[in-house]
This record gives sequence, structure tokens and C-alpha cells, in this order.
Amino acid sequence: MKRREFIAMTGTFAAGTVAMGALAPASLLARAASADPSRFPLPLAPTMSGDVKEFELYIDIVQHELAPGMTIHTLAFNGSVPGPEIRVQRGDKVRVLFENRTDLNHTIHWHGLYVPWRMDGVPYVTQMPVMPGQTFVYEFVAEPYGTHFYHCHWGTLLHMQAGMFGSFIVEDDDDPIRERFSYDREYTLIYSAHDVNFLREELNGMLDRMKERRYLMQTGRFDPQRFALFDSKDKLLDAMSEGYQPPYVVNRRSGADLPQPNWFTVNGKSYPSTPNLFINSGENIRVRLVNAGTEEHYLHLHGHDFWLVCNDGIPIPQPQQMNTLRLSPGKTLDIVIEGTNRGLWTFHDHDTRRVTNNGLYPGGNLLVLAYEDLPERERMVGSEGRMAMGDAGEMNLLPKVALDE
Repeated sequence: MKRREFIAMTGTFAAGTVAMGALAPASLLARAASADPSRFPLPLAPTMSGDVKEFELYIDIVQHELAPGMTIHTLAFNGSVPGPEIRVQRGDKVRVLFENRTDLNHTIHWHGLYVPWRMDGVPYVTQMPVMPGQTFVYEFVAEPYGTHFYHCHWGTLLHMQAGMFGSFIVEDDDDPIRERFSYDREYTLIYSAHDVNFLREELNGMLDRMKERRYLMQTGRFDPQRFALFDSKDKLLDAMSEGYQPPYVVNRRSGADLPQPNWFTVNGKSYPSTPNLFINSGENIRVRLVNAGTEEHYLHLHGHDFWLVCNDGIPIPQPQQMNTLRLSPGKTLDIVIEGTNRGLWTFHDHDTRRVTNNGLYPGGNLLVLAYEDLPERERMVGSEGRMAMGDAGEMNLLPKVALDE
């Protein structure tokens, strides 16, 4: 059947039904959520060192697939984008052994966590950068409760969109959200945006600059001006009076060369590789939303309202009922979805520029809320676009994958 004929045949359905179906492979309901763990952040198991939970994180350059046929070189914690999810109890003593396996400098910032200032991961403010081959130890007590994340704070313009982020969940036995909504399942969705051309060119340029700097350090020719590193603003001004030009004057890039994202990901994947959320009728699920990227997202759920229950990990005294929310860069928001309307429902960015792959719609952060108890019969239609009642011309409403409308 030609695509034009298929669209005409299904045109009698309510607006949005075909678009919703295009997001879901035919085998969607045959998969249990537990059968597809690779589309959600993998938990990082700790080892116990006395009363301290010890985690090992390393950073390396890896090849990462955004969508079928689209693979890029990027930075990754423990070989995955996003990095592994760290889950601890409120009040736990935490130690993170961070190893740098790249030829770049890195740090880790614990976004939203109450860490000692020396553990905050800001280079030249709280610590020296972790140089190639080095290991740095972060130690803190897990506070406060809620959904947080970690990311690199060196070369942030490049490193965050290159994949250096992961979720950090602080749980509490007295969970106020579970007490209110009684959920059993939860999901973490980490949103980001990527300019793959900028990523490639800037990563190569940064690697070249680091080779030069390491050579100068090894040969005893450390030069603050070449490193653009000064002890104070006065030292910078003294150097400028002698003819030094800061890098923002020489300008390695023009304004037009700043990142212009052309790929938008959820848990490191763009549609059709994005994860799906699974639910059953009468069930509540908690969804932890993290924006580790540079773009705003306006996330809309079809067929339901949801409850906004946490803002930056902090429980909201009066949860808000809505169906569209604004997820700004650096924000974490928790929502609870109630299983009240059985079906397959789109959960997507209503700014459709973020629903593209390299400018082509559909793509980006499209995913589906799928009811596992949806009967097979409800997915079937007849040749006139009506619900099928056993006629010979019936077909499965859901296209396998739609890549171009």
C-alpha cells in the first residue's frame, strides 16, 4: 500500500491518532519494560568500604548511536550516554572514584546536591581539573532528597552536549510522593541537544590544544598566557598591557559557529530509538525528567493530565495537574501519570523543532506511553478506517516506523 493511500484511509480517525501510532513499533506491547533496559539509565552498583558507598566512574571517548545509521564519537561516563544512574539513600556517605581515561581535562559537578565546596567540581574555583590519566576522589553525604544529576564542568559548552551527564537519585524511606500517589514503577528520562558538527570539530580542536599544552608542561615551558590561566584579573591586565590578547579577542570561533543543535535525545537516543513508558490501567508511574542540555522543552502528554510533584527534587506541597510542562536547561521535574485512559499515547516536545533528526520530522524526543493491558483488537482497523469487527480487510493501525512525513 502506498503511504498516500494509507494516510487517506486512516483520515477518519481523531487528529493525532496516526501520529501517535507512528511512534510505536508493532511489537511495542509484546515487550515488557524490563525487556528493554538499555533505553533507560543503567544503575551503578556501589561497593561498601566500611559505612561508605563507593562508586567508580570513568570517562572515555566512545562511538555512540543516536538513531539507526547515525553514530558519532562522543564522551561518555562508563561507556554509556547518559552515564549510569547513581541511587542512594538520603544521609548515605558517598565516595566517587573518578578516573579520566581521555586526553582532555574533566571534573564532575553534582547538580542540586549539598556537597562540600571542595567537591563541587568547578575547575580553578573548587579544584584543579582532573588531567589525563588522573583519578580524583569525590566524597559527600547524600542530601537532599530527590531527582538530581551530575555533569562535567570543564569545557562545559562541549562536554555536556557530548554526553557527559547522568542521573543522581536520592531516595528516602519516607517518600512523600509514594505516600500520596502509591506508585510502584518509575522511569528516568534525561533530555539533551547536540550539534554533531560542532561536537566533531570542537572535540578535535580541543584534543589538539591539549596535546600542545601537555607537551609544554612536560618540557617545563608552562606559559600562563598560552594556557590562558592567570592567578588574578590584575595578572591578566598586566599581560594585556604587554600585548597579550585573550582568546575571546582572537576568537577561535565566530558567533555563528556556536552550537546549533540538530539532534535531540532522550536518554541519549533520538526517535525511533527513544524509550517508551509502560503503564497498566489503574496504575500510577513516576517519571523523573532531567534537562542536561541547552534547549528548553515543552513536554506534552496526549490523552491524560499528569501531576507535577517535584521541582528540582523538592516535593511540591500542592501537586499541580497539567498536560504540558516547561523543562528548562538544568531543571529536574518529577511527574506522576495515572493509568486512566487505556491506549497508546504520544509524549513529545510541543516545540516541534525538537522533534526532528537533522531537520527532518519526525525524530528527536518522541516517545510513547503504552498500556500493557491494551487488547490486540483495539489496535485493528478495517479498510474504511473504522474499528475492525472481524472483516477480511482489517489491518494493524500502527505503522512499524515512520521516518518522513
